[in-house]
Amino acid sequence: MRFTVAIDGPAAAGKGTISKAVAAHFGFAHLDTGLLYRAVGRRMLQGEEPVDAAQSLTAEELEQGDLRTAEIAQAASKVAVIPEVRSALIDFQRAFARRAGGAVLDGRDIGTVICPGAEVKLFVTASPEVRAERRYLELAAKGGTVTRDRVLADVKERDARDAERSTAPMKPAEYAVQLDTSDLSIEAALARALEIIEQNLPAT
Repeated sequence: MRFTVAIDGPAAAGKGTISKAVAAHFGFAHLDTGLLYRAVGRRMLQGEEPVDAAQSLTAEELEQGDLRTAEIAQAASKVAVIPEVRSALIDFQRAFARRAGGAVLDGRDIGTVICPGAEVKLFVTASPEVRAERRYLELAAKGGTVTRDRVLADVKERDARDAERSTAPMKPAEYAVQLDTSDLSIEAALARALEIIEQNLPAT
């Protein structure tokens, strides 16, 4: 069976958590496509040209554990606006999406660019304030010395950059079901996502 679930949305909306849980529930493979851009962003911070980094990226680099820092997140957002970087990573994502056994991909342009023919498209979102608070608590728990105001400013800055870029701007895909998690627990949000996907699974 080839069955693709495309889950898009802004940072800290819950799409990563939902995607992993959906993949585990159905036994699908999962790809956090943001890790591709984070890996390229990390190599840019190390002095490499972003396009060269994207063209030579390996799957093993996605397993390295330092990709979740705020600095790398900002670098990822910056390299993601480069058309040549996005182009270099498209084939990797599309091949993953159509693997046998089903796949869940989460990112910002999965339903619009990478997998416009995905069987299910979700756009997971939440208010900037709610997302900033989630990210602040996450960073604070790791010992970061961030402020709520700084995190909110970063969230809004990244939203603008992702939504306004000329190549593959972040937006809900055609026929995507929007899932606002601002006032939902993760359990409630996941239950809704599972319900939507189950309605679209092929009959067995």
